[in-house]
This record gives sequence, structure tokens and C-alpha cells, in this order.
Amino acid sequence: MMASLSDQPIYSFRVRLAALSLAMLLPSLGTSIANVALPTLASAFAAPISDVQWVVISYLLAVTTLIVGVGRLGDMLGRRRVLLIGIGLFALASACGALAGNLWLLVAIRGAQGLGAAIMMALTIASVSDMVPKHRTGSAMGLLGTVSAVGTALGPSLGGVLINAFGWPAVFAFMAVAGGAAFVLGYRVFPADVAKAPKQFSFDFLGLAVLALSLGAYALSTTLGGQASGFANVGLAGLALIGLASFVAIESRAADPLVQLTLLQDRALTAGLASMGLVSTVLMATLVVGPFYLSGALGLSPAATGLAMSVGPGVSALIGFPAGRLVDRFGEASVTYAGLLGVAAGSVLMILLPTATGVAGYVSSLAVITASYALFQAANNTAVMNGAAGERRGVTSALLGLSRNLGLITGASAMGAVFAFGSKGEGLFSLGNKDAAGLQLTFAVAAGLACIALCAALFGRR
Repeated sequence: MMASLSDQPIYSFRVRLAALSLAMLLPSLGTSIANVALPTLASAFAAPISDVQWVVISYLLAVTTLIVGVGRLGDMLGRRRVLLIGIGLFALASACGALAGNLWLLVAIRGAQGLGAAIMMALTIASVSDMVPKHRTGSAMGLLGTVSAVGTALGPSLGGVLINAFGWPAVFAFMAVAGGAAFVLGYRVFPADVAKAPKQFSFDFLGLAVLALSLGAYALSTTLGGQASGFANVGLAGLALIGLASFVAIESRAADPLVQLTLLQDRALTAGLASMGLVSTVLMATLVVGPFYLSGALGLSPAATGLAMSVGPGVSALIGFPAGRLVDRFGEASVTYAGLLGVAAGSVLMILLPTATGVAGYVSSLAVITASYALFQAANNTAVMNGAAGERRGVTSALLGLSRNLGLITGASAMGAVFAFGSKGEGLFSLGNKDAAGLQLTFAVAAGLACIALCAALFGRR
């Protein structure tokens, strides 16, 4: 008989958690490390920025559209098996990217890399309960949140160093080597999947295709920005709505649905997903609005702007693991509420402090928002995954990742539009004008979103 998790030696938890951490690091690194290479790629392939941006967009589309489907595959075929396939695919696609001879081949390779990243995003969180005792789940979730933040923060600087030293292929070569190391470590230490009674394979391919079409249309409507006409963006948004309605109809009739609609009748799960989407929208506001305000209103140089912006990921990385320990000690609910209140408070501070105290006010407000986000993420992820049935942990984790991605995508477009609108008028509270007014209006909306997320969390746990 296999020993329970609590009977296994403590080093096995740490080694397995290290392997999971490496699998969590790679997708976030893959998201941010390629951005810094875009100008170099434009020069190398003699292509306009509008074409080169598809190196980023194709990765984002693959992750967003496929994450739920691969999470379901992990539940059906075994999380260890599918997670290793995802890590291997990421490593192989990265190696091919380093050898790509033209831009559109690289774009296609980035889509394959995004598929591998989607598998890792969905199944790393889902695998925590297979490898870590329940009383350590919060700490594990906090550590994975820290690793993700480190990957996002490290990507641009690491990419810049590699490009300056060896050229843009070095970015993909590095990810290939790191992916290979993650595969070898995971193969050695991930526990075997629990044997299941053999049954006929039945996967909801129609549901996956319709959901992917819907999410892809929505993502394109928000990421294309000025590259597409207003009519095209409206058409894509309409296609997303029609596709989502069709997906619900398909799932309600499917014998083995991709997403059991009864899952969404669980108020705690629905509240956790909604809160994650809303708070991720607020987080993206700090990334999108910050550079414009710091350079426009405060007159910072690009280097100083980057340094100020790095405070956010840095704080998230420092707070993530302690946040998980707090979850284990005080429970998911208390830490969730504290995190959401902190995000709302940080948003209010962002309205008041930067116009009064300049960079110091901005940085301190940003630190409050990102620290609170780390608290919320550790607690919310723990609560959602602890409430998931074993045979549905993959798809539940995928839904959690999807809600975060959709929040980030929405924040990039919607909060950017709010900032642009506010920048046309006087200060929201007569504390500034132009860019200061845009900052105030943006974070007034952000504070409202955080309060809505808090109400959702309270309703879900009532």
C-alpha cells in the first residue's frame, strides 16, 4: 500500500515542491522574457512592430484558449503524465525557437510554447495536493506565487542580458535548457498517477473548440488595440459572446463535458474565480498605467521608471511565501479578506499619495497593492483548490488560471482606456491634472473593483 503524504519524509515534499516551482517559473518567464526581444526581432527579420508583436500575442492566445482543455486532460489521463508532456513541449518549442529562420515560423513556435505553458499553469497548482500535506498547502501556494512573480520580474532583465551577450536566439536557448532541467527533475520526483479503472476515452473536443474560439476572439479584441478597426473589435467581442453562449449550451448536453456546469453552482468556487479576475484587473492597472504616469507626470527617465515599476514584482516575490504561512496559520477566509481590503486601501492611497509626495507616494502605494495581492492570491488559490474534488482538480486549477489571465487581458485594455479618458480632464479630486487625473480615475475604478471582489468573497463564504 502506498504511504500517505503525511507518512513520507519531509525532504520529498521539498524536492517535489522545488520541481513544481521550476514548472511554475517557466510559463511566467516565457511571458515576460520575450517582450524585451521585440525590437531586436524587428531588426533581425526586417519586420514592423505590428507583425513582431504576434510573437507575444500568439503565446498569450495559446495559454488563454487552451488552459481549460489541458486541465481536463490532466484529470482524465493523469496529472503527472500530462504535466511532463507540457514541460517537454515547452522545452522542445523553445529549442526550435532558437533556430527559427523567419518571423512567422517563430510566431507558430511561440504558439506551441504557449500550449506547453498552459499545461504547466493548469497542472502545477492542481498537483500541489498530490505532493504536499493539506496543512502545508497554503505555504506551497504562497511559494508558487512567489516563483511566478520572480519569473515575471526576472524576464525583462534576464532577456536583456542574454540578447546583449549572445543575440535573441539565446533567450529561447535558455528556456530550452531550463525546460529540459525541469523535465528531468519532474520525471525523477513527481509521484506516479493513481491507477484508474480503464474506460473509453471521451474528450469534449467540440466544447474545447468553441471555448477556444470564444476566448481567442475576446483576447484578440483586447490585445490588437489600434491594429484593428473599432468595427473589427466590436465584431470580435460579439463573436466571443455568441461563442460563450454556444459553449454553455454544448456543455449542458455533453455526456462528458469539458467543464461541468454544476461546478459553477458552487458559490465558493464562483466567488473565488470572480475575485481572482477582478483583482488581476487591478494588478494589471499598475503595470499599464504606471509607466505613463511616472514618465509623463513625474518626468522620470526610462531607467528610473523601470526601477520604480520593479517594486511591485519585488514585493510580491518577498511576500508570497510568508503569505502562504499566514494562510496555514489563520485560514483562507481571514487572509482573503485582509488581502482584498489591502488592495482597496492601496488603490485609495494611489489616488492620494503620488500627487502629494511624488515617486515615494507612488512606490509606497504600489507596494501596498502588490503585497495585498500576494496575500489574496495565496489564500484564494488554497481555498479554491482545497474545495476541488480530486478528479476535477486539473480543470478547477485551469479555471483559476483562466480567470487570472482574463483579468490581466481586460485590465490591459480597459484600465488603459480609463487612464486615457481621465487624462483628458482635470484631477478627479482637484489634486492634479492630465496624467495625474488619469491615475486618480484609474485607481478609483480599481478601488471599486476590489470592493466588489470583497463582496463576492463574503457572499461565497456565507
